[in-house]
Amino acid sequence: MVSQTRGVLYPARLPEFHRLPPEAHARDLVVWFWIPEWDIEPGRSSRQDIVGYPALNLVVDQGVVTLSGATTRAAHRDLSGTGWAVGALLRPAAVAVLTDDPAALVDDETIIDAPDLVDAVGVAMRTGSGHRERAVTAFSDWLALRIGPIEGAVSQANALVDVLMGDGAADTVEEAATRLAVSVRTLQRLAHRYVGVSPAAMIRRRRLQEAAERLRLDPGLDLSALAAELGYADHAHLTRDFRSVLGIAPRTYRAGAGVESAEGASP
Repeated sequence: MVSQTRGVLYPARLPEFHRLPPEAHARDLVVWFWIPEWDIEPGRSSRQDIVGYPALNLVVDQGVVTLSGATTRAAHRDLSGTGWAVGALLRPAAVAVLTDDPAALVDDETIIDAPDLVDAVGVAMRTGSGHRERAVTAFSDWLALRIGPIEGAVSQANALVDVLMGDGAADTVEEAATRLAVSVRTLQRLAHRYVGVSPAAMIRRRRLQEAAERLRLDPGLDLSALAAELGYADHAHLTRDFRSVLGIAPRTYRAGAGVESAEGASP
C-alpha cells in the first residue's frame, strides 16, 4: 500500500487518520479505505488540503453516502466539532456499477441511496476497540454484494489503474498501452469509461503527488533533479503543474510543508 499520507498536502494538520486495506473479497473493488476521526475544540477548525488520486471515492459521512469523482485541482475541507467519515478509494470494477458516466462526476459528487450501508458502517464506527476494522468489513461486504463478480473489460480497467498508478508505474501513455497489449485509443477509452479522466491526466496526478511528498519529506531536495527523476521536461514544467493544481509554486509549498512538519513534531 502507498504511504499513509500521499495526497495529503499538510499531514501535520490531520486529525486521527487511517488507510486500511479491503477485505480479500473486495480487493478487486477497492484500493483502500480511508477513515478520518476528529474531535476539535469549540471555536476552532482543522483545514484538510488534498490532492486526490485520479479515482472515484464512495464515502459514508454524516449519515449520507456520496460518490465523488476524480478531481482536477487540490481540494480542501474544514473540519469542526466531532465526527468521522469512512471512504473507499474505488477501483474501476466498482465504478462500473455505481455510475454510467464517471466523467460527469469530475470535480463533483452525487448522493447514492444506500441506507443499509449507512447503518452497517455507522454501527461499526460506534463500537469500541476495532471499530475501524469492523467498518471496513461492513463496507467490503456491501460492495461485494452490490457489485458481484467482475470480468472482461472491467478486469482490464483495473489493470489499467495498476499500470498507471501502482508500483513501477508506466511513465507514458504509450508505455502503459504496450504493457496492457492494447492500443492507445483503447487505453483512453477505458480510462474515460471507468475513471473519467485521461491516462495522461492520471500520470500527471501521480507525478504531482509524488513530487509533493518528496518535497515535504526532504526540504533540501533539488527541484531540477526531482523534475527529471519524475519525468517532467524540466524544472519549469514541474512548477507549472504545481501552480495549475495546487495554486502555489513548489518552493512555496516546500516552505509551508516544512513549517507544518516542524509544528507537528513538537510536543
